[in-house]
Amino acid sequence: MHLTSPIDDVRDGQDDMVVPTAGMVPLEHNPKEPHKTRATIMNDGNAVVEPAATSNGATQQTAISSVLHRSLHHDPLRVVSAEGSHLHLSNGQTIFDATGGAAVSCLGHGNERVRKAINHQMNEVSYCHSLFYGTSAAEDLATLLIESTNGKMAKAFFISSGSEAIEAAMKMARQYHLEKQPAEPSRTHFIARQQSYHGTTLGSLGLGGHVARRALFEPLLSTNTSHVSPCYAYRGFAFLDHEKSYIRRLEAELEAEFRRIGPQNVAAFVAEPVVGAALGCVPSVPGYFEAIRRVCDRHGALLIMDEIMSGIGRVGPRPSEHYPKPLHAWQDPSVGVAPDIMTMGKGLGGGYMPIAAMLANHKVIDALRKGAGAFSHGQTYQGHPLACRAALEVQRIIRDDNLVANVRKQGALLEKLLKEKLSLHPAVGDIRGQGLFWGIEFVTDKTTKAPFDPHEAVAMGMHELGMQEPYNISLYPGSGTVDGKSGDHILLAPAYTASEDDIRHIVDTTAHVVSQYFEQKYGAKFRMHKGGSAPLEAGLWSYGQTRG
Repeated sequence: MHLTSPIDDVRDGQDDMVVPTAGMVPLEHNPKEPHKTRATIMNDGNAVVEPAATSNGATQQTAISSVLHRSLHHDPLRVVSAEGSHLHLSNGQTIFDATGGAAVSCLGHGNERVRKAINHQMNEVSYCHSLFYGTSAAEDLATLLIESTNGKMAKAFFISSGSEAIEAAMKMARQYHLEKQPAEPSRTHFIARQQSYHGTTLGSLGLGGHVARRALFEPLLSTNTSHVSPCYAYRGFAFLDHEKSYIRRLEAELEAEFRRIGPQNVAAFVAEPVVGAALGCVPSVPGYFEAIRRVCDRHGALLIMDEIMSGIGRVGPRPSEHYPKPLHAWQDPSVGVAPDIMTMGKGLGGGYMPIAAMLANHKVIDALRKGAGAFSHGQTYQGHPLACRAALEVQRIIRDDNLVANVRKQGALLEKLLKEKLSLHPAVGDIRGQGLFWGIEFVTDKTTKAPFDPHEAVAMGMHELGMQEPYNISLYPGSGTVDGKSGDHILLAPAYTASEDDIRHIVDTTAHVVSQYFEQKYGAKFRMHKGGSAPLEAGLWSYGQTRG
């Protein structure tokens, strides 16, 4: 039996299953194959893989953990070391991390420059309170980031996670409307998009529009948010639609929502330039954000862009006359406008330290400067010296090694190979993305685009299979793609340092995982036709040979 959230009780004798909560769908335990791992999708969309069992069904890690892991029934597999894109586990496996965790490890693991930078900062100062002190690490990082926006942003605010960055952005938007002249205290409402995810804290969770992730905490969430349709061309295009008509419909929908709420009550519109975990790497249609900007400007609302997952070079933004060396997703010509406030995280520190940032433009900062003269927000670990120094070195490496160009180059290859290998698979509905940020959406029928039943837990099953021999690859699963409840996709987000060999290995292995998963579970209906993937052994042999 498959379980979906929420459940009313936990009965005795069910310790072979993961207890689900909202946004979490566990796979059932198969007593005939006790060696297989199990996985759980948690509230933030991440996957937790349960430890492999021995021949007698006991887990390899028998000690009771004092850590509150994402499952209270099983501990996750333990990483004992890592280098590059490889994670070495305590059970002897080596996993190729094709997703950088949650699109975090943009440089891979074990970068010597970052290690030395952190050690150097520890020798200077490891912590000081931002109410009284500043550090060169924070100043230098802020300068680098502000310069990377070509002067569009004015100030940077550093915190520890993406959820905190979104909270800071919401508070900044609120304070802006109070500090500007004339002040507009009625502007307390935020408009975001359906099937969106902006964080796990109550404010950021309430801002997001992902039904399953909100469900458990719905009574606690603020009512000052509402949601409009996402820019999701695969499912949003109507019959005989084209990009311009689709954008006009989305613009009209947002305009109608402003009028429903009352334009004088809206503080900001919030969206990801390329939607990450919630939809699976969905870029906006060119011209969409220009239309959104028109609506926001017409009604005096701010535009906030969430680049926590898609920013800092992840999508390989293309150079243009205005942005010859782009770093941010909004600098890509397909977006075409700069935000008033933006957030970033994940790739900012590359996983070497927990850090995220909120940046605000001159209009917003000038209002605060002429008003209270301060941002009414602060945290204990704000501008943490070690985190800022790690992020500074990560960003310098991205710049010095011209890694955004490599993201574009390898991203083009990733797109080409994914479509060659998987576009004809009967269960693959859409392959979309940009740079080194790609998603594969699964359907039961290519014509109707009908999703799989959520109880099938297709994306999680794909991740689970990938973690087993002979695949040994981590694929990032997501669910609720269609409506926040139904729909499955997997994400690929390799390191910016990925080589052509890495990309070919990722695609070959992913294609075999997809093909094997559907053939084993559903049989001939979803069998790859002639002309599909080559034998798995050939792909792995080629990768091993070229890597030495």
